[in-house]
Amino acid sequence: MPDIRNIADWLQQATVVMALVTDAIAVALIAVAIAGAFWRTLEQAWQGDAEGRRAGEGARLRLARSLALGLEFLLAADIMRTAVAPTWTEIGQLAAIAALRTALNVFLQREIEGVDRAAGRRSAPGSCSPEAP
Repeated sequence: MPDIRNIADWLQQATVVMALVTDAIAVALIAVAIAGAFWRTLEQAWQGDAEGRRAGEGARLRLARSLALGLEFLLAADIMRTAVAPTWTEIGQLAAIAALRTALNVFLQREIEGVDRAAGRRSAPGSCSPEAP
């Protein structure tokens, strides 16, 4: 019969690795979104007309959606890290981080839904789809 301590150690190490992978996914999502928004902003500057302004708005909304998704991944990684033998300090830090990231997501989602409503589109509640508006 396997020793329970070995299983617990393995599970703890696996959780740390999963948290690192989740952090990497979040960083990649955000980096790609920033690069895309930068590129679309440059295109908008070159166009300089109403079509360019609409493209800029779409870039901003795609960036907001990607940031919201990235924040969700970062929060998931923090939860995984705290899940293995948390201290009260770590739990307090997680609560503060979760509150801040949740508030950011709420404001990003309101912005996205406001623009969608103004454009006559309906977005699903809590939706963070990366489609262009």
